[in-house]
Amino acid sequence: MPLSTPAPRSPLHHRAISIRGFKRDDGLFDVEGHLHDTKDIPFKLVSGERPAGASVHSMWLRITYDLTLTIVGAEAATDVMPYEGYCETITPKYALLVGMTMRPGFSERVRTTFAGTKGCTHLTDLIGLLATTAFQTLAGQVKHDAARKPFPLDRCHALATDGAAVAKFYPNWVRREVSDSPPGDPPVKAGGI
Repeated sequence: MPLSTPAPRSPLHHRAISIRGFKRDDGLFDVEGHLHDTKDIPFKLVSGERPAGASVHSMWLRITYDLTLTIVGAEAATDVMPYEGYCETITPKYALLVGMTMRPGFSERVRTTFAGTKGCTHLTDLIGLLATTAFQTLAGQVKHDAARKPFPLDRCHALATDGAAVAKFYPNWVRREVSDSPPGDPPVKAGGI
């Protein structure tokens, strides 16, 4: 269902983010993101004015990782920025992602490593999106061990192991009584439907 009809308005800013995941020939995986900002009106910066429709930011980030979700390569590039000659000097710092594992605690480590003047706000924002895309890129690439809890369970509202969706689609992984069954359905006991 789409959003409701908005109040009358005028466009000012457009941020487009594109992220793609790839399997490499060497068995590793790449996730590459591009952030692109434009303004719908002329935009005055202290470094100069950008005409309507001109790029304000165009930034890239690629991470390479293995099946353990460990980052083995990272590269950033800034093509368009507000402060040319200054903004792009931080891009080599994103090599600090190498060695990090996209597991619990990853977001906090990223915030600490690239906080404030230690990073670029826009490139750092891309990291979390790349990490979630990294998980999606691996989907279907690894044979699942039936004895291990499927990765997506308990990682979002719909797939809570005490929820109705898990009771329906992953009955072997239901824990305790399901409390959020669809209206009119009785709660489901652990162990299946």
